[in-house]
Order: sequence, then structure tokens, then C-alpha cells
Amino acid sequence: MPSSKRIVHVISHTHWDREWYMPYEAHHVKLIETMDTLLNTFEADPEFRSFYLDGQTIVLDDYLQVYPEKREQIQKLCDEGKLSLGPWYILQDEFLTSSEANVRNLLIGHRDAAKFGPISKLGYFPDSFGNMGQAAQLLKQAGIDTAVFGRGVKATGFNNRVDDSGLESPYSELIWQSPDGSSVLGILFANWYNNGMEIPVDPSLAKPYWEHRLARAEQFASTPHLLLMNGCDHQPIQTNLSEALRTARELFPDYEFIHSNFDDYVRAVEAELPDTLSVTRGELRGQQTDGWYSLVNTASARVYIKQLNQQNQTLLEKVTEPLAAAAHSLGKPYPHGLLQYAWKTLMQNHPHDSICGCSVDEVYDEMKTRFAKSMEVGKRLTEESVRFISSKIDTSSFASLSEEAVPIVVFNTSGYEGSSVITVEIEYSHRFFDQSEDPVAIAAVVKERSDAEGYLVNAAGNQIAHTAEDLGVRFGYELPGDKFRQPYMARALRLTFEAANLPQLGYQTFAWIPDGGAHNNKPAAELSLISSSRTLENAHLKLTVEDDGSYSIHHKASGQTYSGLGIYENVGDIGNEYIFKQPVSDKAITTKGLKAAIRIVEDMPYRAAIEITHSFAIPASADERLAREVNTMVEFRQRKAGRSNELAPLVIVTKLSLEHNGKGVGVHAQIDNQSKDHRVRVWLPSDADASTHFADSIFEVAERQTVPSPVWENPSNCQHLQTFIDVHDTNRGLTVAGKGLNEYEVMLDGRNTIALTLLRSVGELGDWGVFHTPDAQCLGINEAEWMIIPYGGENERFSAYREAYRFPVPITSRSMNLQQGELPLSDHFLAWNGDGLAFSSLKINENRGDLMARWYNLSGESTQLTVQPKSAAASYESTILEDASDETVGSSLPVDGFKIVTIGIKSL
Repeated sequence: MPSSKRIVHVISHTHWDREWYMPYEAHHVKLIETMDTLLNTFEADPEFRSFYLDGQTIVLDDYLQVYPEKREQIQKLCDEGKLSLGPWYILQDEFLTSSEANVRNLLIGHRDAAKFGPISKLGYFPDSFGNMGQAAQLLKQAGIDTAVFGRGVKATGFNNRVDDSGLESPYSELIWQSPDGSSVLGILFANWYNNGMEIPVDPSLAKPYWEHRLARAEQFASTPHLLLMNGCDHQPIQTNLSEALRTARELFPDYEFIHSNFDDYVRAVEAELPDTLSVTRGELRGQQTDGWYSLVNTASARVYIKQLNQQNQTLLEKVTEPLAAAAHSLGKPYPHGLLQYAWKTLMQNHPHDSICGCSVDEVYDEMKTRFAKSMEVGKRLTEESVRFISSKIDTSSFASLSEEAVPIVVFNTSGYEGSSVITVEIEYSHRFFDQSEDPVAIAAVVKERSDAEGYLVNAAGNQIAHTAEDLGVRFGYELPGDKFRQPYMARALRLTFEAANLPQLGYQTFAWIPDGGAHNNKPAAELSLISSSRTLENAHLKLTVEDDGSYSIHHKASGQTYSGLGIYENVGDIGNEYIFKQPVSDKAITTKGLKAAIRIVEDMPYRAAIEITHSFAIPASADERLAREVNTMVEFRQRKAGRSNELAPLVIVTKLSLEHNGKGVGVHAQIDNQSKDHRVRVWLPSDADASTHFADSIFEVAERQTVPSPVWENPSNCQHLQTFIDVHDTNRGLTVAGKGLNEYEVMLDGRNTIALTLLRSVGELGDWGVFHTPDAQCLGINEAEWMIIPYGGENERFSAYREAYRFPVPITSRSMNLQQGELPLSDHFLAWNGDGLAFSSLKINENRGDLMARWYNLSGESTQLTVQPKSAAASYESTILEDASDETVGSSLPVDGFKIVTIGIKSL
């Protein structure tokens, strides 16, 4: 039955940015003070009914780190329903953290919250800088039916003031639907998550306060239930809230004021929702706004942080976990605890103000340490898994070529079959020693009895082209599990070669055959990929470099040529870490027509490369007006600063590489940045006839409009990507994949040019104060890496996407001994097939020990997934939370359009 009067739900909270305008530990001290006050308030005031811990369990981790003795008090509050925890571990930026990182965030948040009691089943996104399109599907699979968010749908204006026109939803309540059709109730903070903060007790102040806030809440609410959020960023606890609510009840008797919680509020809203709610589909990125405060340019702030994040995420989810799962299937215990630690350490860098690059410099000093810690754990676990698996491989057949053969195992964990040029260091002629022996003499013995001469063979014993670099005799050590460390001296060799047709989730074995120079294995000249001093060519592609360093790629199968690629663009930036702003009178400086230095730097049968050097002058910084405008908080759109007359060199060294079996051109750029307040992008024209383009995002390749909304005013229309951006029509397509390059723009230049951001240099945080960030200028050497994948248009795009997904995943390799074993020289530990499907993860479930594998459908059409594990008793369809199921599925199952599917595989 409808409520007879308006009910005001006041929910106490504090939005806790773990680090932002102060370093982590400074915020940590404030958190301790806040939590102490909260616990005291609960104890002193029985009318203080509940508090929302910002949807993230790390808040308690950080508090209990200092006061572990408070755990029982917190447990009691959870038992009484006064505190609810989860569903997240941290409040992430959804677009800058990977698909699997978003899932692990929910998994770990649920696991940690469950230790205290019921888990908050609320999809809480209070301040994400845009929301992922597959959020509803992820939430539904996690048993969550409601999402609360602050950005992405137009019901707010500048500084979150309400805007009365052109709204995407007439209410703060709406239906939010994912591409697969999953939907949740969406509740927008139409008046932000601070619309009920600091409620006055004094009636003379409380009356105008409530008149304003109630009118604003009523303007958007579709039911009589009004949401007032009593808190804000790092907001202290309102200890006199009960008294303030008593004042409100006396002043406004026609309203019912409740110190509420999200569970009660959502239940009340759901009971009285109208039938006229609008449906919002897919991504919420603020496209129906003027475009200035979408905050998308956080994707290019401190690119080096995004690159470290990409390396760390990829290592854990695409290397360490699959290899640990493979080792587990052979009998090795799965390192659940250490993987949880590595993921948690990584995700401590994922809060939106951290990973977005929009914090003070000290934050990033600590973030780099966290990345290093997490990756060190991941690398160590990877080494242990590889050592265990390789100990099972039968390499004895190589002994027929030489008793000194050094087998080499190469693992491909990308999820896609393909060829890769790899570099591996091997050691042989080991001589262990103890403290009683002279290491110098030992090294001399090894040097005398070994050399770097020999040849490389594949599993069939066929010789393959390679490069061998003698690293000399070097020190190493082993750490046996049953005895003291074992130092040694050994001959070291660095080998580079193409590992062809690597299994999608498996390995191949090769061997180095030392022969003391008896065999001549020089590659034949006719195998070169160089057809001229400016041209590289393989069976798929022909790359030609022009005088100005731009280049064209001819795609042989389709006959399509992509020209004018690789021009660099430089413009000024007088914005901040959140927002790019080009000076009004600024004109782009480009390398078009600028003569470049060009030379061949690699010529091998497996790979060839051309180096291009651009050296040109750009302004050294913004002019002197920018400092005055920053220090006096002139809003960035009102700034008049331009670029200085002083010039500084900008040197960009680009290496283009083409592999023998490569279907894309690899690009590595080294940018020597000596200037401030500017941006560097690379132009990659697609010349595709298309009004939309496609960007790799969270569990989807999102289709986006290239021409912005009519209400868009920002001259820039930059957008997020995860791994790649794609523009195509029926006949031609261009996919560009990057490593930690998360910002692009498809230019309205008549060529549908992809402009990929490589570097953005700014000197202030932005937002609510003056916070200088000199390190965000990114002075010195910066690097960027991407791959250009041309293809024959619409029908071939998923093949191009697989190449793009394969690109950032490193190949793992290790040298072995000659040995008997149970495993063949080449094998897979999970084979799968499915048109239009993308591989996401392979891991072991913590509670049941089942193998968990995940894919997602890139297409809107249903497809078939076929899975062939090495051995299994039964398979079942699970969820992103890895729920068990008694309903088994066969080796093949249908996957609906845009669906995320997780398969559990029970071990025999």
C-alpha cells in the first residue's frame, strides 16, 4: 500500500578515498579517528541505528591493522545489523581495471565481508568515473539486484547541481540493463552522495536546510521514499544526528524521518516503484552532457601507472593463475593465500583516485612499490609452477641429438593459439660449489669446458632460425625445498626465436644443442623479411616507411592498404589530472612532412625491424599565466594561458617490427619528454566508412558513436579502452591494441583516424583545491607499446580481436634437464573453441578445488562453447562468484549473446 506521507531515509556514511589529496598514511590516520568516533557514537547513542562503510571491506582491513582488538566490537555491530560490509574490496575505477580485476574485487569483498556476517548486496558505485556496460550482468551473477551510482546518466550538472532539461531518466530510479539483457534497479545519486551531510540541530538553520534538500530529493524520486546521504568524502561522523533528526521531525511533521540503511531503503522503494521507469542500456559515460566533466582524461594521467597496472593484472590473471591451475592438475597445491595477497596488494592501487592518476605525487611513489610487491609474488609463483610442470615433461628424446642438450619449455597462457617471437635465457654446464671452494676457479672451469656454439631444434628435432647471444659464465643459485641454498656457476646464453603455433593454453618444447662450433646454423639470406631499406614483408602484411617516418600497411588477403599511419601530434594542455584542456589559440605540432632518420635495426628470418627517429622542437611549457591561474583556482575552462615561446626538444624513437607469422605490426616508442603542459598522441587513420567504432571494455567490446551528442561542447571526445580500439566497415578494419594505453579518440577528420594517447603532462591535481603535482609532468624517458592489426572488415573482426588480446600477454619459458616424464613435448592443459568468444581466466576455486574457466561472448548472437579439459569428472555452469552447481553440462554448451559464462570443472 502506498505510503501516506513522504519518508526521508537518512543513511550515514563516509566516502573513503583511501588516498587522494593526501598520501595514504595521512588518510589512514583520519580513518582511525573516524572509525573510533563511529564506534563511540554507536555505544553512546542507541538511536544511531546504522552506518554504511562505503561498500568496501578494505576500510576494516586498514582499521584493524592498527586496532586488531576492536574486531569483536565490530563483529557485534555487524551481528546487530548496524554495520554491513561489502560487496567490494575497494571502490575501483571500472574502466581502468581489467575485467578479471573487477570480478576479483567482488570475490574478495564477498569473502572478507562474510567473515563478519551478512554481505551487503548492493552494487555500490558512488564515484566511479563512468560505469561499465556489463555491470548489471556482473551484479546479477553475484546475486545483487540493485545498483547505486553517482555518474554517467544525465540528471546532474556542473558540481552535481540538478539540470532540469534533457534528462536520460525523469527519476533517480531507473532500470539499468546490460547488453545480454540482465537488468538491475539503478538508483542515481541525483543530488550526489552528500545531500544529507551536516544536518543542523538549530531549528533556524534546519528549516531552510530541509526545505532545500527535500525539494531537490522530491524532484527526482519516483516514490515517496527520499534518499538523504549523511556524509561525503572523508566526512567525520555526525555525532548529534539523532538530535538533528528530532529537530527535523518537529519542523516537518508531514514527513517521516528515519535513520535508515540501504537494505530498508531499497525494499521500501521497490515496493512502490511506478511502471514508468526508463531503461538505460549499457555503459554510463555521461555522453548526454557538455563533455567537460566525464573525467575520461584520467585515462591518460600518469600513463606509466596504467602501464604498471596492465603488467601486474596481466601477470596474475593470464600467466600466474593459469600456470598454477595447470600445476595443480598435476598434483601441486594451489597457492590460494599468496594469490589472494598478490591480488589484494594490486587492488590497493585500484581505487578511482589512485589508478586514475588524479592524486598527489606521494600516492604514486607508494603505488609503484605495491605494484612491485604484487608482481614479485606473481613472478615467484609463476616460476614455481613452471618448474613443477616442466619436471613432468619427457625430454629424453633430445638426448639422441646430444647428451648435453638443454630442453626449453615455452608456455602460452593467453588463451589463443598463435606464434610469437620470444627471448629466453638458458644456463648449462652448471658447477655447484660450497663455501670451501674458490668461485673464481669454478668460473674458470666452466668457461674452459663450455662455449656458446650450437643450434636450436623444435620438438620434432628440426632446426629453427634463432639468434644466440653469449652471456658468458655467471653466478646463480637454487633454493631446494629440502636443503640449504645451492650456489653455482654456469654458461649463460640468450636465445631469440619464433615459437610457431603455440597451443592456446599449453606449451611446446624446444632444445639447444651445444656442438662446439661443429654445425653452421646461419639463416639463409632469402628468409629475410626485408624487401628494401624501407619495406618489411611477410605472408600477411607489407609495411612501407615514408621519408617523414609515417608508414603504410598493405593487408594482402583483403587487398586493403592503410596509409599515413604513425604521425605524431603534440598540443598544449592547461588542464589537470582529471581533464585535458588545449589552449584556445594552440595549433597542433605534428611530424607530418618532417624528415625522419630511418634505419634497419633487425634482420632475422623470424623478425625484422625498422627504427625511426623524430627530433623536433615544442614549447617547453605553458606560459607564465598558467601558474597564476592554477594558484588562484581559475576554473580550467576559463583559463587564458597559452604555450611558452621557449622551446625544448622532443625526441621520439619508434621501432616497427614484423614477425614471420605476424598478423600485426608491433610498435615501440621511446619518448624523451623535456617539456611540461602538453600531450603526445599517434595518428592511425582507418579510412573505414563507419559512424560507430568498437572499444575493448569490461567483458565486452562496446560499440560507441563516433560523433558525439548534440549537447556535447568539449572539443575533445577522448574515451576509454582496455586492450584495443577498432574501426571497421564491411571491407576493411583497423584494430590497435596497446599495453597500458587507455585513452583514444576517433577523429572527425574524414578518415576515422584513431588518435592514441601516449603521454599527457600536467602539473596539478585539479578538483576542489590547489595541489601541485610536478611528477605528473612525466619528464624524462617515457615508453609506449602498441600493435596495429589490419583486416578485411566486419566478418573478420573477431579474429583480429584475438590477435589483440594475445598481444599484451607475455610468453613464459624455462630451460630444463634431459629427463623421463609423463607429459609429452607439446600439449595443452585446457582446449576450447567458440566463435565470437573471448577467453578471460583459468584458476582454481578456493573452497572446492574445482578448475574455474571463464569466457564472454563478444557478439549479440548465440554461439557454442566447446571445452576439452585434460581430465574431469563433471563440468557445471557457475557464476562470477564461482558458485557450485549440481547440474552438469557437457563438453559443449550454448552461450547467449554478450553473456559472461564461467565453467566449473571437477577434478577426477
